[in-house]
Amino acid sequence: MQNFEFYCPTDIVFGKNAEAQTAAKVQQYGGSRVMVIYGGGSVERSGLLKRIEENLTAGDILFKTLGGVQPNPVLSFAQKAVKEAIDFGADMVLAVGGGSVIDTAKAVAVGVANPEVDIMEYWDKGRTFDVCAPIGVVLTIAAAGSETSDSAVLTIDGTGRKGGAHSDLIRPDFAIMNPELTFTLPPYQIACGVADIIMHTLERYISYTEDNVFTDLVAEALMTNVIKYGRIAVAHRKNYQAMSEIMWCGSVSHNGFTGLGRGKEFSAHKLGHVLSGVYDVTHGASLAVMWPAWARFVYEDNPERFAQYAERVWGVNAGTAEERSRAGIRMTREFFEQIGLPTNFSKLGIGVLSDADIEKLADICTANDSKKVGVFHPMSKADVMAIYQSVNK
Repeated sequence: MQNFEFYCPTDIVFGKNAEAQTAAKVQQYGGSRVMVIYGGGSVERSGLLKRIEENLTAGDILFKTLGGVQPNPVLSFAQKAVKEAIDFGADMVLAVGGGSVIDTAKAVAVGVANPEVDIMEYWDKGRTFDVCAPIGVVLTIAAAGSETSDSAVLTIDGTGRKGGAHSDLIRPDFAIMNPELTFTLPPYQIACGVADIIMHTLERYISYTEDNVFTDLVAEALMTNVIKYGRIAVAHRKNYQAMSEIMWCGSVSHNGFTGLGRGKEFSAHKLGHVLSGVYDVTHGASLAVMWPAWARFVYEDNPERFAQYAERVWGVNAGTAEERSRAGIRMTREFFEQIGLPTNFSKLGIGVLSDADIEKLADICTANDSKKVGVFHPMSKADVMAIYQSVNK
């Protein structure tokens, strides 16, 4: 094993009826006036929000609710939520939802603890922060892993860019995880979550670092498990076993454990974030398009690594390293297609783009060719354009 540090303090309550412990966890982590953040009307229609409110009321916890977080959450909404949370006197932020809601709640918690600073300074300007209000999560979508991660991403309004913050301070204090809360998700959203979970693992897995045997085994087992149960969940969304496996893998995939001893690559995430920022496409769908395209572009840099992935995750054990690499990439793309995900721009819903549009995406991704993208194969603007062009059909 290579050297590493690992810190994941999130208190996890997992299983059926776990949300009944929300008030107890709020109290345990010092909350008495809670800002509850959620997304669309699904948590209202399902009755979950009402159950959370009743649970908090029974615990004598004051709260204020604010809905409206959209997929690909925007900075301006988080800024609005910060103001309302401060006016309410919130001492904790509770996210009820998936990654978009959790990332927004993290920004609100930072804003509450730093009321003199516009959170744009942190999410757009790179300013660091030293304090953050407590964060709780009631998870409803297995995908982003934000319920245990140290990161949060928001779209910077009007720019097409994603801004991110990274700090152990924004790892949630607790996460309530009941797989039954995901039963109402449409198959496409489940599939997007499956892609996100695999990518969080795979973008740590592909590297030049060797001799991280246990870390490799963990990552390979997680991806194999998500592929198996992802197929089941997309076809049978109320299968508790499948949804519980996916939910737990989602948390483990992004808390750092599957990449111990290695750095993060996340090139496909960066390529996909630009698509989400400009065209408002679903994050997991953008990854299904971009990772195979990126992998085809770079696999020759370290075909042995891609071949190991192909062999251990997909069972490809014949041919040269290059041949096995290509087979593993192809089988990944085919899996995404099998569970209903897009693998080119037309299927993603943005159509065939003009050369000018492709160049605009590449300029956003590389800051007008002023910075390289990625670690495994640092990419120039020309490289990024070539990858986008390869799926522009």
